[in-house]
Formats: sequence, C-alpha cells, structure tokens
Amino acid sequence: MTGHLYAAPEPSVTVRTPGKINLVLRSGPVQPDGYHLLSTIFQAVSLFEEVTATRAQPGAGITLTVSGPQAGLVPTDETNLAWRAARAVADHTGLDADVALHVTKGVPVAGGMAGGSADAAAALVACDMLWEAGLSRQELTQLAARLGADVPFSLLGHTAVGTGRGDVLTPVLTRGEFYWAFAVQAEGLATPSVFGRFDELSGTTPPGGGTVPGPGDDAELMAALRAGNPVDLGAALHNDLQAAALDLRPELGRVLEIARDAGTLGALVSGSGPTVAALARSRRHALAIAAAWTAAGVVDSVWTATGPAPGARIIAR
Repeated sequence: MTGHLYAAPEPSVTVRTPGKINLVLRSGPVQPDGYHLLSTIFQAVSLFEEVTATRAQPGAGITLTVSGPQAGLVPTDETNLAWRAARAVADHTGLDADVALHVTKGVPVAGGMAGGSADAAAALVACDMLWEAGLSRQELTQLAARLGADVPFSLLGHTAVGTGRGDVLTPVLTRGEFYWAFAVQAEGLATPSVFGRFDELSGTTPPGGGTVPGPGDDAELMAALRAGNPVDLGAALHNDLQAAALDLRPELGRVLEIARDAGTLGALVSGSGPTVAALARSRRHALAIAAAWTAAGVVDSVWTATGPAPGARIIAR
C-alpha cells in the first residue's frame, strides 16, 4: 500500500465583532491634540465583521484579503486597521508579525458604524490567541485605544457610555432587544469634514476651551435602556453632528423624513454619517422602514439588525 502525506493546515483563529451606532453623541470643542471631547452612548448591533488570522511562514509578514459586501472599497495594505492591529500586537510583544488576515465584511463601509474599528478589535484578539501572546484585557484595550477611538468599544460590545475621545468606556445596563433599520449610502462622509463643519456651525470656542455634557444629561435615554422601552429610547436619540452631516449632505434630510413617515420611533444620522439609523417597533417594522427607503430610491442599500450585540469573541480556532 502506498501512503500519502498531507500537509496539516496552518493554525488559525476567527473572531467576530459587531458594528455600532451612537444612540447619543455630544461633542465639545476641538482640543489642542486635534480631537473633540465627546460624550456618547454606543450600542453594538447584529451586523458583524469576522477576521481570520492564519499562521504564516517565517518572514512572510502581514497579508490581508477581504470578502463580503463592499469588499472592493476596503484597503488591503498597512492603512487597514486590521493590519495595523496585527502590527501593534507584534510590536507590543516582540513577536514576529507573520500572519495572513482575512476580513469578511458585514458592516457597511464608511457609514459611521465602525466597521474598520471592528476589524481592528477582531485582529487584536485573533493575533493574541494565534500567537499565544497572553495579553490581558487591559493590554488589549490600551492597544485598541491607540488604533482608534471606537476600537475599545468594538472589543467590549453591548451598550456603553464613552467619554474623552469616546474611548473611556462605562458599560450600561439594558433590558430586552431593540430593532433597527439602516439606510446606507455608497459615498461616505469624511469624519474630519463633519467635525470641521460642526465647529463652523456651532461657533465653538478656541482649541482647549469649553466643556461637553456628561452622561447625566441623558438620564431619560438611560432610563429607557434600563426599562427596555423602545418608545422612550426613540424620543431620546440625539446627535450633535447631525446638523453638520445634513449641511454637507442635504439629501439625508429626505431619508430621515421617510423613516418618520414610516412610523419610526426615532431616527438620526449615525455618528458622523452618512448612515441613517431608524428605531423600529419590531423586526417586521424595521423591514417596512427599509422597504420605504428602497421604494423612494433614497438609499444605495438597506440593512436591518438588533441591538445590543456582544463584543469581540472567538468563534473558531
């Protein structure tokens, strides 16, 4: 009998992370470091990114491939946040950065829903596990904060208050499930442009001045989350950047109007936009809002999801 030799597959780890919306986003003036002081309430939603990290041959370095909706819009070089996350783990631990990363998209690209941040969080966890680096949760969170303001929340998931640049997190107790519809545009809005327009519209004080409201200013929204009350939650949604996003993209006003006509409990521009999030009474109602957007021809794609969703978690290894 002739034997056959088969090469064993290289070890790999797959991590799933959620996209997010900002239930509340309040911004203070720009600071000397170029960032704005923020107070926000994040909610993770059931649109997920998946990152698979596979051990590569010594000296291969980092490679990155992408599949899924809008994959062609995602860079596959060192500008990609997942790539930068793998490099960050390697630099922090002194390990060789030899890994093949594959991103499976499930969060709209450039829509203010933190798909890139989700990729970074997933890559941090996947590389830590693949390389058996043994990083603590605190170390992963510190690396996440260096990569971007939304990356720590992608690790945590669920619902949380974010302060500072949005990266200092306090978990929020929520009850029940909330149903969302999302109107997505193919052309994104650059976050720096939205913040710049916000500064112009609000006439904010010079860098370093001013304050930003804290979570206590959103007591009604916090109470709605604790009670699992979608009606009260919808009434309390707020985004300081919405006026700036609408000024740059006036057509988003029609998207919001259609959601209201379809009976949304509350609708707002998500983060810096241009995605519009609409809170629905039920899964069926979310589909009806999405159908109204599609029928009106005001969106490039529609998505529905529930929240809150868990943060970064290993789903295969």
